[in-house]
Amino acid sequence: MFFQKKIGPIFLKESKETQEFMLKMKELSSRASGTLKQEIEKQIKLAEYGSAGESNIAFELKNSNMDMYILHDIYLEYEDLSAQIDYIIITRKRTYIIECKNLIGNIEIDNKGNFIRTYDLFGKKIKEGMYSPVTQNERHRTIIKQLKLKDKGIIKQLLIKNGFDEYYKGVVVLANPKTYLNDKYAKKEIKEQVIKADQLISYIKKLDEKEEGYLTEKDMMDIANFFLQNNIENRSDYSKKYEEIINCLNKEKARESDLNEQNENKGIKNICPICGNDLILRT
Repeated sequence: MFFQKKIGPIFLKESKETQEFMLKMKELSSRASGTLKQEIEKQIKLAEYGSAGESNIAFELKNSNMDMYILHDIYLEYEDLSAQIDYIIITRKRTYIIECKNLIGNIEIDNKGNFIRTYDLFGKKIKEGMYSPVTQNERHRTIIKQLKLKDKGIIKQLLIKNGFDEYYKGVVVLANPKTYLNDKYAKKEIKEQVIKADQLISYIKKLDEKEEGYLTEKDMMDIANFFLQNNIENRSDYSKKYEEIINCLNKEKARESDLNEQNENKGIKNICPICGNDLILRT
C-alpha cells in the first residue's frame, strides 16, 4: 500500500429535499381539513421519521475518521427502472450502497429471507410481513450495473461484470436504535447485508481490511462523479397531488359560494322538489 494523505469523511452531496417536502406538506396541512388533513399529517410524520433515521447514519459517517466520499439521496434511472438510494459511500477499497430503514418495532428475518415486523399499536401487538429491503437494494445495484455497462466495449463490460459484486456492496441499515434485530435463522448471505446504524463503521472497516486494492482520491472522485452525473435532480414532487386536491376543493367551494350569492341576489332559494328542504351543493 502506498501513502495517501488523510482526507476523512467528505459529503459531496447532502439532500434538502426531505426538509423541503415537509415544509410544503405543513403549508398544505394548514389549508386542508378532515380526512385529507389527516393523510397529509401522516405523510409528514413518515417523512420526519425517515429523516431522523438518515440523520443517525450521517452522524456515524461524519464521526468515522475514515477516508470516504459520501453521497446522500441519489436517484437513478435505467430504461423503465428507477432507484432511490439513501446513501452511497466510496471508501479507499470499494463502494457501499446503503438502504436506510427507520422502523418502529422489531425485525425478524426467517430462513426463507422473509422480513417480519412486530410492533405495538394501541395496546395491541401487530405482526406483519414487509417488502424485503435486501431485495430492494439488490434492484438498486442492478440499475447501477446496467448504467456502468452502458456504451462500454465487450472487454470493459467483462471487467465490470467480474468485479461488480466485490466492489459494490449492498447494505441495509436499521437506523432506529430501539429496533431489535432477530436474524438467528436468516441465511448467511442475507444476515451479512443487514446491520444496525451503530455497527455501520465497524462493518465497513472489517470488509475493507479484506481488500488488498487501494483507491486514490482521483479514483474515488471518478466513482463519485459517475453517480453525480447520472443523478436525476428534477424528480416528481410527491406533495403536488395533495396541492391539486386542495385547489380543486377550493374551486368547488368558490363556485358554490358564487352560486348561492347569485341566487340570493335574485331572491331564489335552492329548494328540493321532493322534500322541500334547501339544496346544498356537494362535491
